[in-house]
Amino acid sequence: MRALLLPGRAGITVAAAIVCTTALVGCSNSGGGSSSSSSVTPPTSSSPTPPPSPSPAGKALITIKDFAFKPARLTVAPGTPVTVVNEDAARHTVTATGSKAFDTGDVAAGQTVTFTAPAKAGTYPYICTIHPYMKGSLTVR
Repeated sequence: MRALLLPGRAGITVAAAIVCTTALVGCSNSGGGSSSSSSVTPPTSSSPTPPPSPSPAGKALITIKDFAFKPARLTVAPGTPVTVVNEDAARHTVTATGSKAFDTGDVAAGQTVTFTAPAKAGTYPYICTIHPYMKGSLTVR
């Protein structure tokens, strides 16, 4: 292989392009191990609300971050302990609307609390009573 030498900035630009290309090729998964292929499709305006996220057996987690519940929709078994982690700098609540089936009370910044999912199957919408635009739902099945 013959080396091509270019003077000044042109040579540096070519060298940088070669290094970047080599790095990208080196990062590709072209060998040995097993790999799985998946694609991520961004949400479209026709489905603004993601489907409920099932919780692992016996465990459920709602994280409050950036003034939003994550996941916004969660599915659990009756009586499952649901842990709420507040990663915001502000206080929040997780309060069922309508039936008032659960209410964490104030969850301070950085605090973690746990409540028990209702025993009765159904979908329980909830809000933060301090910031009512924050909404989510807990489905019990």
